[in-house]
Amino acid sequence: MDEREVRGYSIVSKGNPPQLVNEETFLVPSQSSDKRYKVTLQNTWVCECPDFQFRKVKCKHIFAVEFLLKMRDKLNQDSSLDFAEELTTVDKCQFCSSENIVKNGSIKNKDESKQRFLCRDCNRTFYSESHLNYLKDPKIITLAFDLYFKGLSLRKITDTLNQFYGVKLHHETVRRWLMKFTEKMNEYTEQFKPETSDTWHIDEQMIKVNGKFEWSWNCLDDKTRFLIANNLTKKRNIDDACSILKEAKDTTDTRPRTIITDKLPSYRKAIHKEFPAWWTKENRVKHIKVKSKSRANNLVERYHSTFRERDKTMRGFKTENNIMTTGFKTYYNFIRKHQGLDGLTPSQKAGIELNLGRNRWLSLLQKSLSK
Repeated sequence: MDEREVRGYSIVSKGNPPQLVNEETFLVPSQSSDKRYKVTLQNTWVCECPDFQFRKVKCKHIFAVEFLLKMRDKLNQDSSLDFAEELTTVDKCQFCSSENIVKNGSIKNKDESKQRFLCRDCNRTFYSESHLNYLKDPKIITLAFDLYFKGLSLRKITDTLNQFYGVKLHHETVRRWLMKFTEKMNEYTEQFKPETSDTWHIDEQMIKVNGKFEWSWNCLDDKTRFLIANNLTKKRNIDDACSILKEAKDTTDTRPRTIITDKLPSYRKAIHKEFPAWWTKENRVKHIKVKSKSRANNLVERYHSTFRERDKTMRGFKTENNIMTTGFKTYYNFIRKHQGLDGLTPSQKAGIELNLGRNRWLSLLQKSLSK
């Protein structure tokens, strides 16, 4: 991918999107100042920036416009009716998981209709969740997901949807979408066991929660870059270090042979506690302690940079249990492709093949709601 193309994508995904003046004119923000460059269609795209005017090359502002137009075209290509209808299907009891269920009337109000079901095994009734009311166009929701985890604020997402797709939404609507469906996707993805290597990278970074700094612990696999475990703690003592190791052990069945961390003293005792054979030579878990920001721990440091891009936009979090801290793991492992993995996601590299389509968010959401 050309460097200017990468920067054009960055304009759309991390900052203010180009402003639509008319179908042939856009105002694209500069990344180095408050200026906006006019991009117009004159047989081909023309920009008034110095890069285009003097070097006569396709600049990042033109790439930004083309990227947004491609997103709009993809969104309009396919009908979402079949998908929305499928989401309302119920195939088992919510209480006992029995498949011996029958329809048993419905309730209606001015906004939606809910189907009632009766389980013939436990004799209890329950209602279907009316996802159809939320998913009148699932591609709009999945686009909102993609823009959010790539760095746009809720208000910027609603502005983009209004400018380019004519969809007028309140930012709280987008937030409710994110909260509701992030939980569904997390529940679905957590059932899979990744095939990881025997080397783990662990590090912690400071993030602000409700005005106070807390520690975000992250454990990545060396070969697949799969985010095995992550959690938040207020301190960095031995119990806190043990908690990230426990979560990592629960996520993968692979016992590590090597764990790379910084020189925080808590790690050594936590590894000794969670891996009792630490002192046995043949089963020893080798603990490599490196300096902070060392190249040896570059994988987890790179993850921290990716997370920090979103953290800067939000300027911290209001609660520990927020969309980013609960949903970013799913985004990083199952949605975001890595050049270092030959264009695969960490989940694919770790042997979890969900056969997600071109719109990975849409496919993952569909699988999560229909499981």
